[in-house]
Amino acid sequence: MNKKKTKKRPKVYIPTYKIIILCGSIIAVCMLLLLITNLVSIKKTDKQKKDKEEKITIAQRYTDENEENNKQSPSIDEIKGKKSSETIVKPVEDHPKTQEESKKQAETKKQSEAKNQAESKKQAETAKTTTTIPQPESFNFPAAVNHAQLVFVFDDGGQNLAHLEKFMELPFPITVAVLPQIAHSKEAADRIRKSGNEVMLHQPMQAVNKNVNPGPGAITPNMDENQIISTLFQNINELGPIAGMNNHEGSAITADAEKMSTILKFASESGLFFLDSRTNVDTKVPYVASELGYSYYERNIFLDNEKDPSKKRSDILNEINKGLALANKNGVVIMIGHIWSADVLPGILKEIYPELVQKGYTFSTVSKSKAKK
Repeated sequence: MNKKKTKKRPKVYIPTYKIIILCGSIIAVCMLLLLITNLVSIKKTDKQKKDKEEKITIAQRYTDENEENNKQSPSIDEIKGKKSSETIVKPVEDHPKTQEESKKQAETKKQSEAKNQAESKKQAETAKTTTTIPQPESFNFPAAVNHAQLVFVFDDGGQNLAHLEKFMELPFPITVAVLPQIAHSKEAADRIRKSGNEVMLHQPMQAVNKNVNPGPGAITPNMDENQIISTLFQNINELGPIAGMNNHEGSAITADAEKMSTILKFASESGLFFLDSRTNVDTKVPYVASELGYSYYERNIFLDNEKDPSKKRSDILNEINKGLALANKNGVVIMIGHIWSADVLPGILKEIYPELVQKGYTFSTVSKSKAKK
């Protein structure tokens, strides 16, 4: 038997680009339909909105017309109320007078209240000014002549660091004389230098009264030249770099020309100044310095002579006024106080500082002053 040959159908092949075109056409048709639908929906929404606005406008106009009619035609209740009020109130001719009087009273009351408020505010401001800005005390110092120079020196440093700290807070430059070989000598000298103020050796010396103990590191009448130099060298080396020295006690030594010659010569060769505290009117410092050709300084005022606490303040202010007179006469004054007066002296100097500056006074340390003899 012959088998019939069956023809195989050829496979249909659709190119890729045709598929892409077909898909793109379908998507385009869908997007077009979607766009048309949205446009129709928007148009419908706009129409509804417009109709709604027209309805609101008509309703509003109707309401406005009713309100206007109501204003023009008062209701029965309003007519009754008006008649009732007309029977209660005073005659018509009295109304203007009553209203005018009420207005005047209101204006008078308003003006009175405004005046009272203004006065209260003014009193409050005056009280506030008086309370918060106290007037500083005026010391009535004389005006400085040619910017007269004030030099403040404070002796006996090294005994009490808490007392010393109060002097470090002063708003002007000072010189502090530190005692050697006591509890806080080195520490006090370091603190003074760190504050930017001037340090000098407060050299103990024997007083005329032999019962007075000048303290460790003192120069005594029985010392020879080498012993004096050795003592000075030891004391200066302990305190570190210093600008000069002055005498602590020392009324017996400063009156001794030979010993002062040794001291002044040592100071000059060491590049140090010597300040004569003038504890003895018979001091030989001016004479010896003149003979040797050395310069020196000398104290003019002692600030804290009074020991009675109740008199300290007035005494210090009195001495300061003496110092100002000397400064105006000579151009400069050196005033010496003591660290043990920390309870009152620094406070007074802080108080008077603004007025002294205002009056034209200037401030200096010993080495930078024009008080050199």
